Amino acid sequence: MSQKKKIVVLTGAGISAESGISTFRDANGLWENHDIMEVASPQGWQKNPSLVLEFYNQRRRQLKEVESNSAHLFLKNMEERFDMVIITQNVDDLHERAGSSKVLHLHGELRKVRSEANEELVYNWEDDVHLGDLAEDGAQLRPHIVWFGEMVPMMETAIQEVENADGMIVIGTSLQVYPAASLLDFLPKGKPIYVIDPNTIEFQKNPMIQIIRKTATEGVLDIDFDKF
Repeated sequence: MSQKKKIVVLTGAGISAESGISTFRDANGLWENHDIMEVASPQGWQKNPSLVLEFYNQRRRQLKEVESNSAHLFLKNMEERFDMVIITQNVDDLHERAGSSKVLHLHGELRKVRSEANEELVYNWEDDVHLGDLAEDGAQLRPHIVWFGEMVPMMETAIQEVENADGMIVIGTSLQVYPAASLLDFLPKGKPIYVIDPNTIEFQKNPMIQIIRKTATEGVLDIDFDKF
């Protein structure tokens, strides 16, 4: 039996939006009425950790009220035909809940927390986090989220996955958040790229990029998988 071809899927807020999760930032630059730097930066954490904790507590609670959508399930089902590796900018677990077996989170995970002093001390966490909830090293627990200005620890692993791929599918991301957006540059030349997003930007002329200006749940149905 021939080896399955490998497709790397890069997903962003657009795929989760169809499950009812607020996109990262709306037109006025706010996230759930908060200035992003207040709740998604080391400076915001130092200034007001209780605000930051409550912000992510709300996100975690919301996550319990939503379900994976047909785009998440579609990607899971394609594992029968392809070696599907999902690299997501999303901090929700909707890909995992749909059943995808290879999911790499670039920007952290809502259902995990870690020591603010040692990023290696990571814990699964389902409920609210409060000031005074401590890691085993005695440091305050913080969201296991990559904030603005912090390193993206999974980036090297993500690059290696793309370098060995037979093609890419990009779903629901504006490709304006770096370093995630640079992943396309590591795909071997001549391999197909599908970009699914109703608001996607224009690309440099690359004959291998096919743009599908649709939502995630509609757009995945337009992919020609015979091209991979």
